[in-house]
Amino acid sequence: MNPIRKKKLTTLSNALIFLGVLFLLLSFGPLIVQETWYFIRQLKGQQYSLTEKNDEKFSVFGELLSRQTIGIVPVNKSFSIVIEKIGVNAPIVANVSTTDENAYRDALKNGIAHAISSDYPTTAPSNVYLFAHASLNFWSLGKYAAVFNLLRKLNYKDPIHIFYDNQDFVYEVVNKEVVKGWDTNPIKRAVIEPLLTLQTCDPPGTTLNRYVVTAKLVKVQ
Repeated sequence: MNPIRKKKLTTLSNALIFLGVLFLLLSFGPLIVQETWYFIRQLKGQQYSLTEKNDEKFSVFGELLSRQTIGIVPVNKSFSIVIEKIGVNAPIVANVSTTDENAYRDALKNGIAHAISSDYPTTAPSNVYLFAHASLNFWSLGKYAAVFNLLRKLNYKDPIHIFYDNQDFVYEVVNKEVVKGWDTNPIKRAVIEPLLTLQTCDPPGTTLNRYVVTAKLVKVQ
């Protein structure tokens, strides 16, 4: 083979390999970072804790070295979600269509989406349905694309705080399941108590299935 042609082919091959590796890093980077960070915190016994005011300011490197509890101050108390176990602290965008892709893609750039057909937090029988991506292509979906990437880490009795109208609605996880992407039962099911439903993609970045966490209201404070 001509040495010049061979050199060009080698350069092209290396370029394709580099682009492939770069794409994988961009795609799976956020998920890998979150999984690694969660694993490290578990090893250290470090936790997040809801607080009214947090005067402690940690750098990423500081958090890595410290075993101290990391305080979470809710982003707002008008409508937001805090999940201490996985470090979620995000606003909730109200009344988002679950069928209009453009509408929910725009909403998910600003926070977790609240389904337009679901209820608001209340002590009456209800179903507050929130959804977000467990996404890989964060560069096209915005800041909150990866908020629910660690939703699978939640276990039974883990608390979830929904701040609404200056009240803290505290729910506890009671069920986890994977349903088909077309299954509408989680949002349309009949309820006899105040429930919270969190939904994300399964596997992350796909629309094949939905990973659904159900929690029940235990107190309002």
